[in-house]
Amino acid sequence: MIGRPATGLVLIVEDDAKIADMLANYLHVHGHTTHICNNGLAALQAIRAHNPALVLLDLMLPGMDGLAVCREVRNFSAVPIIMVTARVDEVDRLLGLDTGADDYICKPFSPREVVTRIKALLRRAQGHLADSARTGGLLVSAERQAIDWKTTALPLTPVEYRLLAMLLSRPGHVFPRSKLLDHLHHDLRDVSDRAVDSHVKNIRRKLEQAGATQVAITSVYGVGYRLEAEH
Repeated sequence: MIGRPATGLVLIVEDDAKIADMLANYLHVHGHTTHICNNGLAALQAIRAHNPALVLLDLMLPGMDGLAVCREVRNFSAVPIIMVTARVDEVDRLLGLDTGADDYICKPFSPREVVTRIKALLRRAQGHLADSARTGGLLVSAERQAIDWKTTALPLTPVEYRLLAMLLSRPGHVFPRSKLLDHLHHDLRDVSDRAVDSHVKNIRRKLEQAGATQVAITSVYGVGYRLEAEH
């Protein structure tokens, strides 16, 4: 995983020059520096080179589409990613979340809404959820916004970190999907409960890949999820 992000740098990945310039100008007014890429392959290079604080990633891009870019980025970075799309059906939204995106915004949008989403996501990524604690062999560090298995940090996105840390805070407790959604998205947007399912699927896969077999996230039919951990 790449290191700490450049403060305030937002990478705008958008092939429509007018939209990209409009977003860059608005973000500059609100104190952010920006870098613009107009295709997916250039975006991957820019993320490695500039280590941005956040990526605004359009879904439809030349060279490599936004979903493919997001999948590839999650192999080496947990940078917050907001997918930007004109395809508003739920399948595309969930597909974006399933690849590791932290949020989505639909076209047409207002620049004010984009800035609000960016500020909220950066604030959550930099905030403190709980004091460091170890459960089932997993160490939660609020200071680093990371969860370690043994000596290695799990490659979690900011949303995945918040979700797993919340489940770890009360092992055995059943968290309703609605409460998990409220914790992940504080701006009360209309997000399907299935978004939580997508994030849980990703977390389970990463726990399995890390060998964290002492921890299991169990689905409680019709209610939500609970975490079970061996000590």
